[in-house]
Amino acid sequence: MPNQNRNSYFRLPHIFVAAFCISTPAHAQIAVERDDLSDKDRARVQEIVKPTTDFSKAENFEVKQGGAGTSIKKVNRDAFSHFSTNITFKEEETFKLGNALFRKLWVSSPSSTQASDGLGPLFNARACQSCHIKDGRGHPPEGDTDATSMFLRLAKSPTTKLEEQELKDFVRTTFPDPTYGGQLQDLAVPGLDGEGQMKITYENIIENFADGETITLRKPSYEAINLNYGPLDPHTTLSPRVTPQMIGLGLLEAIHESDIVNNADPDDQNNDGISGKYQIIGDGNGNRILARFGWKAEMPTIRQQSAGAFAGDIGISTPDKPNNHGDCTDAQTQCLAMPHGEQARLGVGEAPDEVLSLVTFYSQNLAVPARRNAEDMDVLTGKKHFYDLGCASCHRPKYVTSRNAENKAHQFQLIWPYTDLLLHDMGEGLADGQQVGIANGREWRTPPLWGIGLTKTVNDHTFFLHDGRARNLTEAIVWHGGEAETAKNKFLELDKSARDNLIKFLASL
Repeated sequence: MPNQNRNSYFRLPHIFVAAFCISTPAHAQIAVERDDLSDKDRARVQEIVKPTTDFSKAENFEVKQGGAGTSIKKVNRDAFSHFSTNITFKEEETFKLGNALFRKLWVSSPSSTQASDGLGPLFNARACQSCHIKDGRGHPPEGDTDATSMFLRLAKSPTTKLEEQELKDFVRTTFPDPTYGGQLQDLAVPGLDGEGQMKITYENIIENFADGETITLRKPSYEAINLNYGPLDPHTTLSPRVTPQMIGLGLLEAIHESDIVNNADPDDQNNDGISGKYQIIGDGNGNRILARFGWKAEMPTIRQQSAGAFAGDIGISTPDKPNNHGDCTDAQTQCLAMPHGEQARLGVGEAPDEVLSLVTFYSQNLAVPARRNAEDMDVLTGKKHFYDLGCASCHRPKYVTSRNAENKAHQFQLIWPYTDLLLHDMGEGLADGQQVGIANGREWRTPPLWGIGLTKTVNDHTFFLHDGRARNLTEAIVWHGGEAETAKNKFLELDKSARDNLIKFLASL
């Protein structure tokens, strides 16, 4: 990201927020000031979250990047699967019940296991854990036929004035393909064909470092092949998505929304080259609310994210998304004729409220692992490069969560997620051409970096970015463009030692 002095790393210009609110006048529901703090606490918090200028040592509490809930358990393949250490004993039971449901394999209807049927009829996976492997990061198929932790999101660009107006009015965030729905589902219950498969083709691109070294990037292109229900709509775009890691989601949900909106600068009024904006969606009742989860920040809460995943990935209905046939469309009449698994005696949906609530709680309370090697001099040097390059402009290091967070364990915690939860133009190289809400086809939400250094340990791979095209952290950085072009170019100018130290810093998170 572009040159700027350290005092401008975290932009808090209320005038920019006001300007954005004027351009989208009906979302006064979004707070622009912290209403959870006294004046004394507000000053204290502002001092705590200021960017550091001292890279000779680790900052206070930096090692406990998930606050009081940080996991200090032994680092191994289960590093992302521990509960936050500050939840209550009773909540531990709730977490473990949610964990069991997160791992549960759903079956097709009708079935003798009536609390577990309702799969599909079309689906990408049979369990949450199948996509979020060990609660970690998904990966491309890489020559394997298993694409379980990666799929193609389908969305049709608006083709009528009514559809255009629905986007402008925040009534809709996307328009699904009329035949295949919101995502391509390659699996189906017995007696039904899956929708098709994702095909990836890679092209090699060479980038040069200033010191003479080169790096080979792989540029993917995507197709939907072996389609069983006719062609896609000609206006439908394909957006590849790997599943993100699950840690710290409840803490991200507990960040006060004013700390997100006040960091936005949609018109780049301070001329620093960064124009992050916050995602806005409608709540179905005429209100416009802040969203922060998902690759395009299209989901406002973990519960809604969980309900969406149940519906789209597994084909399981919930009280929040009660369609028992999942992503089946009106054009898929055989799919709509399949039996479903809702049991009236158990509640609304194939995963009734209690099930959805338990999975939501589990997802909110997966602990962030403690930092490693935070005092190592190479790591500290790499941290300085991270700041000097401007990376911290979007990957904002730290927050103090809201005192009014729903769960006491998430309240008033100093956390280090390294994200601003805003949408940024990442350049044509990473563009998917798909609009989601106010996010255009070049914009993505800044992903959190905490835990990124444990990807190999937990998931046995190092594939990064929204589609896993980057095979390591260096490739991920070099793919940055758009608002991050200046930072990327500065990274290319670093010598190998400096680049290695920056990677060591990221690996320590």
